[in-house]
Amino acid sequence: MPRIFSNWQQKLKRIRRRTYTREDVDLENLDLLRRLSREQGVSGRETGIAQILAETLSPLADNVQKDNLGNIIVRKKGEGPYPHPKVMLAAHMDEIGLMVTKVLEGGFLRFTSVGGIDLRTLPGQEVIIHGLQPIRGVIGAKPLHLQAPGERKEALAGEEMYIDTGYGQEKELAEIVPLGTVVTIERDLQVLANEQVAGKALDNRAGVAVLVACFRELTRLKHRADVYGVATVQEEVGVRGAMVSSYGIAPDLGVVIDVCHGDMPGVAEDEGFSLGKGPAIGLGPHVHPRLFSALTKTAREVGISYQVEPSPTPGGTDAWAIQIARNGIPTALVSLPLRYMHTAVETLSLKDLKETGRLLAAFIQKLEPAFVEGLTCY
Repeated sequence: MPRIFSNWQQKLKRIRRRTYTREDVDLENLDLLRRLSREQGVSGRETGIAQILAETLSPLADNVQKDNLGNIIVRKKGEGPYPHPKVMLAAHMDEIGLMVTKVLEGGFLRFTSVGGIDLRTLPGQEVIIHGLQPIRGVIGAKPLHLQAPGERKEALAGEEMYIDTGYGQEKELAEIVPLGTVVTIERDLQVLANEQVAGKALDNRAGVAVLVACFRELTRLKHRADVYGVATVQEEVGVRGAMVSSYGIAPDLGVVIDVCHGDMPGVAEDEGFSLGKGPAIGLGPHVHPRLFSALTKTAREVGISYQVEPSPTPGGTDAWAIQIARNGIPTALVSLPLRYMHTAVETLSLKDLKETGRLLAAFIQKLEPAFVEGLTCY
């Protein structure tokens, strides 16, 4: 074997070893996040991901239930004298995706988006069509060589793309893929350097993983509060699951776990937050100031780095829905910095995920009725 080739092989083995078997990688959360990311759960079709979460959270809680809209609600009872404060932790489990609108001659499918998917990233993607049986496809469009000069300067519109399944007969494909069938990008979770990972649906499967991490921490702690963990549905199409679950639970306070924009080239410093430097704690009209103060104080006390996310306008998270439920619920927002939101290569830090779970568990451990009573006035 030539010496140059031998050296190259040895170097490649070292890279693989560093990337995938480093002892400092959080394997517990990595394995969970990989499993959650793979599963289909487009808004309104969250049955598969809901089943996984029910099975994962069941050993960590006292009871698990599924409400009429499909939210998974787990409860871990508090200890000590009553009253027990009721805390709701919410993270949405649905993902953006596609929906079949027409079966074309030659085995092609037209589609529309479910949620705010970035259409510019779709050409060339591999997909899974979740019909009566799952089938694979690829998203295609007219190649550059055949486009008119004016077309090359414009981003492709949705109607210019299609899913190629390989099926030759329209009738045969239509029997397997009814109109309204959901479609997801096929993408395995990739491990990057510095405990960062990239993949699909990390908005907000990472938030759900934080929920699980928090409940794991709580099994080792004593806490007075009754904790309700909710994996909500249909956040990406209008925070519907949070509306229903917060009304039903009627918690004393709620904490939403979601993602915010990570730092990257071309993004202003006040719009992107650093990966690996801790969760971003929201501050704005939809966040109760005393909850913000309590979360930041807890982070300092237990040695967790955090960032502050100014949010003057309630964004599209479950926090807004919980805040205005019933006669108003004091709410906080904790977010994981994430790059390339609503693409198939969303990127975040496993360290941030673990530390966010630890922060929420420490915050819950300290909750007492007197603090909750003080939330009724600023």
